Amino acid sequence: MNAILEMRGITKTFPGVKALDNVNLSVEEGEIHALVGENGAGKSTLMKVLSGVYPHNEFEGDILYRGETQKFSRIADSEEKGIIIIHQELALVPLLSIAENIFLGNETAKGGIIDWNEAHRRAKEVLGKVGLSEPTTTKITNLGTGKQQLVEIAKALSKRVELLILDEPTSSLNEHDSAALLELMLEFKRQGITSIIISHKLNEVAYVADTITVLRDGQTVSSFPCEHGPEIENRIIKEMVGRELTNRFPPRDVAKGDVIMEVKDWNVYHHLHSDRHLIRDVNINVRAGEIVGIAGLMGAGRTELAMSVFGRSYGQKISGEVRLKGAPVDVSDINKAVELGIAYVTEDRKEYGLVLENSIKNNLTLANLEGVSRKGILDDQAERRVGREYIDKMNIRCSSMLQDVVNLSGGNQQKVVLGKWLYSNPEVLILDEPTRGIDVNAKFEIYTIINELAAQGRGIVFISSEMPELLGMCDRIYVMNEGRIVGELPASEASQEKIMTMIVKSDG
Repeated sequence: MNAILEMRGITKTFPGVKALDNVNLSVEEGEIHALVGENGAGKSTLMKVLSGVYPHNEFEGDILYRGETQKFSRIADSEEKGIIIIHQELALVPLLSIAENIFLGNETAKGGIIDWNEAHRRAKEVLGKVGLSEPTTTKITNLGTGKQQLVEIAKALSKRVELLILDEPTSSLNEHDSAALLELMLEFKRQGITSIIISHKLNEVAYVADTITVLRDGQTVSSFPCEHGPEIENRIIKEMVGRELTNRFPPRDVAKGDVIMEVKDWNVYHHLHSDRHLIRDVNINVRAGEIVGIAGLMGAGRTELAMSVFGRSYGQKISGEVRLKGAPVDVSDINKAVELGIAYVTEDRKEYGLVLENSIKNNLTLANLEGVSRKGILDDQAERRVGREYIDKMNIRCSSMLQDVVNLSGGNQQKVVLGKWLYSNPEVLILDEPTRGIDVNAKFEIYTIINELAAQGRGIVFISSEMPELLGMCDRIYVMNEGRIVGELPASEASQEKIMTMIVKSDG
């Protein structure tokens, strides 16, 4: 086999930070090559260098593609060579159709006029390649996340693709859609397409990859063949973090107190379509010092439940009762929920959890501005004290508290979101996918923080699509399907098989 791609001595510096330091990468033609590493290791930066997001004059080193040195000045240059990248944040226009999105910027035009018949014909053709049967006139906003990801891949296939780069392609997908996407990658391999996959889901890396390259702190640590056996995940972790990680979940032994929050007979309708009954007669509770999980497939209603309880920030025609320490409380808006000591860590930190173009210290105090104000005026010195305290407490890796959160790694961004809510001193934390898109080491740090919060007597509601995470962290797990609670298991009795059985048996 021959190398289709070689990146030699790649060094990329941002103000005050060396993101890549003499990185080398060699990818063989026709293989699936996994690029792994902790958040901030430089994986996405390296792929942005390759694809021309960062032009050739903004980094040091050489890119060789099919043996020829390349100097890409923009994304279009790399696409002309057949190098197509699909970024972690999907780049689709929600109110345009599938066909319009697939050919956006690459229109099927004759004489300057778009040939829509040809566009829809070709769109249907590439949708067939990714296994999507939706009408090409369907608007993106009407598709689930899994199908949107397939549209992104179809968009890539509408161009001449020889090297396909997928950056965290399954981070927002459920297990079924993730498995289908991995099978699609294997099919592309059979068709002769070379792929590079960036993923924190090591079981997926172990399943599809032929070769694995590990980055750590902006440097190449190692590159080795993927031996599809039980030990490969442990080897990847050791290479990533520089040591053995014998336990992926920190030990915890916390005495449970009385019920701290109870949700009774909770019903919620869709925020736009008042006839769609999303949450049906849900009853859950959490005790002081307890971590209660909510399991379910995508679309089960877990996020809608969490957001509706948190100040009715989602839904309409909401009915039911929330009790704190036995007393009914008014959670009819977000301010009231926060004042009562309820915090919600969103699954979408970039859209709803952070002000990306603002500093770490400003983000950390957002949920409790009164704590850093005097007579309604922000006290900068008080805000700086809080910034220093929570950067230390949460082990946020940054150049300073004045650094904009947009320039932090995913794991450190997630710590800022958690720190923001901890500063509001909540009694109940609802955590919605708190470790999505972050590496194993950062996950362990966040698990440790969650355990410490439980040890302080707070109640934790933990929503996750990763069942091993729920089984490793929770004292008790509710199982949700189609807006209902369909089962409840203590951790000692829970297993992936039992949870899936509850979901399947409740269908229909």
